[in-house]
Amino acid sequence: MGERLELGPLELKVLEVLWQRNRAATVRNVQPSFPRLAYTTLMTTLDRLYRKGVLRRFRLGRAFGYEPRCSRDELFGQMVSGRVAELLAACGDSTVLLSTLVEAVGHADAELLDELEALVRAERARLKWEEK
Repeated sequence: MGERLELGPLELKVLEVLWQRNRAATVRNVQPSFPRLAYTTLMTTLDRLYRKGVLRRFRLGRAFGYEPRCSRDELFGQMVSGRVAELLAACGDSTVLLSTLVEAVGHADAELLDELEALVRAERARLKWEEK
């Protein structure tokens, strides 16, 4: 996948359908989930997701079959990681960004702060191990 992955609303909805199916799908398999969309619109959307590196594509009879390259959590993790890296690079004072992130996590769920703290410790340990 590219460094900066941008997905539109329809692309996200199509991905959700594919993740729910949990198996490869053709345009015709996906179409019932989008009764108001033209077949060609779905075909273009699946092709665009393939070209962005989000989907695998292979021959399935006379049609193409599509399946996600990764899970929903993995994809959104990659997307968030890319955005955070961009913000850190663009931000003059990364402390502001980090404190905003910690505050947002705390507002969402106080228990997430404990998870965040554990993740920070694990990342520090990984970096120390790599230095050796």
